[in-house]
Amino acid sequence: MQEIYCWDVRLLILSFRKSKTQPNVWVLAVYTFGHKDLPTCEMWVNRLSASLSLEVGRPKNLLVFVNPMSGKTNAGRTWETVAPIFARAKIEAKVVVTERAGHAFDVMTSTTNKEFNSYDGVIAVGGDGFFNEILNGYLSSRYKAPYPPAPTDFAHSVGSDDCSLVHNPDKRVVEASDPNDDQYPRLPSSQHYGSGSSNFLQDAEFPHHNEWFRFGIIPAGSTDAIAMCTTGARDPVTSALHIILGKRVCLDIAQIVSWRETATSKVEPRVRYAASFAGYGFYGDVITESEKYRWMGPKRYDYAGTKVFMRHRSYEAEVAYLDVESGKTHAVPDRGRRFGRLQTSRSRSKSERVICRTNCNICNKKSSHSMPYSCPKETRWLRSKGRFLSVGAAIISNRNERAPDGLVVDAHLSDGLLHLILIKDCPHALYLWHLTELARKGGNPLNFEFVEHHKTPAFTFTSSGNDSVWNIDGELFRAHQLSAQVFQGLISLFASGPEV
Repeated sequence: MQEIYCWDVRLLILSFRKSKTQPNVWVLAVYTFGHKDLPTCEMWVNRLSASLSLEVGRPKNLLVFVNPMSGKTNAGRTWETVAPIFARAKIEAKVVVTERAGHAFDVMTSTTNKEFNSYDGVIAVGGDGFFNEILNGYLSSRYKAPYPPAPTDFAHSVGSDDCSLVHNPDKRVVEASDPNDDQYPRLPSSQHYGSGSSNFLQDAEFPHHNEWFRFGIIPAGSTDAIAMCTTGARDPVTSALHIILGKRVCLDIAQIVSWRETATSKVEPRVRYAASFAGYGFYGDVITESEKYRWMGPKRYDYAGTKVFMRHRSYEAEVAYLDVESGKTHAVPDRGRRFGRLQTSRSRSKSERVICRTNCNICNKKSSHSMPYSCPKETRWLRSKGRFLSVGAAIISNRNERAPDGLVVDAHLSDGLLHLILIKDCPHALYLWHLTELARKGGNPLNFEFVEHHKTPAFTFTSSGNDSVWNIDGELFRAHQLSAQVFQGLISLFASGPEV
């Protein structure tokens, strides 16, 4: 027998539930409660409101950037879809719709620290490249850190004999924010490990920041790898709910320094920060070629990638990477040679891979403080020299629709390591096999003799050609001579990591 209740007062609660058909996707849900007594319903509302007000991790004020040109130029519609959810959660949002390339960067650099203190976070509605612009606008004017460590011969070639090539703040393009502001916003305090040079320790400046300040991404780009790696889904509503609920995960950031743009140019260091990936060769050529076909939208990457693949162009270069303790690298002694190239390690079996998930043990075991790598008394630099089809440094796994497992399936969000992937020159058919494995769920793209995979906190790169183009989070970056290091957990994101 069915009972029917007649309620005089109804109470609607907006919540969410996990999708039954799509992993990691959250969907909105509305629950209805009712009672005949109005004071009882008012008591429920007051108690629920009081409970929510005690959750200090939830944001109340956000600075939102919308890039109308991201992806399929649908970022504006994406924001219109999720904006009502923020409004119903009583979150104030100052929205900036960008009007040109570099607009968000300029706003981030010109915003004072005092103004930033009125926000709980900064949200990017767009793709990975747009997030990179916002990230660099924030860090370039506020985060003062030493340049990456480098081998002695590399340091000498760029005019320094120090283990850490110290970042001179006077040479920064963007002026530092006013130090008299109330406080520097939101980078966690830090300490160094290892025994570096005195210059390294003196020049590094890591202001104490409020840990509740976070960055956020509402995906509306071409690949949205950062959103997929940090929430597990490429879904605007899911990302919006992570932001509203105040989720938090730390994210490694790489500092990339171009010392020379060309072989003949003078030494003039330029710093760029990356959140997902830095790539040369095939990756740089694809981003360069795709710029010619922006009118095609996201399809330009497939078209440009096909053209670059058909060329099968390799580049002479030398890469040096900092060796780390056993167990932190996949490299093993040489077991043979093939195609005149050094055979590298086989990637670990699936049972040995530890995938980064919500409450990841590997990320949680690491220190939550950002830190650059300071050179210990004894450092070991390993080198790889020859012709490369590509050189890549993955900060996160970079899962996306074209590579469902990412470039490195077991890369972590905050373990303080880069995944250096060197693709040596090889026959066209074998390179196609490698790319096919990359595009296959459960594939093993690193299990080839012409592929080197190393975990490292820092590396350097020197091209033997005249001009070199890198792809940094989907943006062009010219660097004939380059050094890089990772800062562990430098920023926090409104996310919790993939659940499955």
